[in-house]
Amino acid sequence: MSFDVAVTLVRGTGPHGHRRSHAFTAGPGLTALFGASGAGKTSLLDALAGLLRPTEGRIVVAGTTLFDASARIDLKPERRRCGYVFQDLRLFPHRTVRRNLAFARPAGAGLDWDHTLDLLGIAHLLDRMPATLSGGEAQRVAIGRALLSDPAFLLMDEPLASVDAARREDILRLIERIRDELALPILYVSHDRAEVDRLAQTIVSV
Repeated sequence: MSFDVAVTLVRGTGPHGHRRSHAFTAGPGLTALFGASGAGKTSLLDALAGLLRPTEGRIVVAGTTLFDASARIDLKPERRRCGYVFQDLRLFPHRTVRRNLAFARPAGAGLDWDHTLDLLGIAHLLDRMPATLSGGEAQRVAIGRALLSDPAFLLMDEPLASVDAARREDILRLIERIRDELALPILYVSHDRAEVDRLAQTIVSV
């Protein structure tokens, strides 16, 4: 079992706080969280990454308990080995592509550098600054940074949101390669049904 999640999350405080409960299990491969904007998909990713603490429940990924309220387990984000591809990418604007990629890479760990560059097709971008990249190029770099962090699992928050229509197919094929070749558990957020039907082994409606 790759994902075993049953949590209650609260966004906001006081009478304006939004309380949502989520529960799902999924096997190996890519699991898509599918639903309309505002349904709580990104909050659920943040909970798996350790950026948002559930009020109750349990999160287990690939057999490792990341959070269990009753057992008082709450691993720090840096101990969860989570590769997170954010919707807004969050590349360091003052660092070259090479330094963005190297920043995330643990010493002596993670995927092979050259193999990752080849998989993503970004070797020619290493000396560029993020501001000079197209949406598709920046997305590939963001995915590369997540992969080079030596993740036990990947979280991908609408990775096609910043990619123009001409590059969508390229990124879709890249995600398929990552899914099939690296065999990492992936939790993938989208509100595009055709996209998740193509990529996902399991679809969870949120």
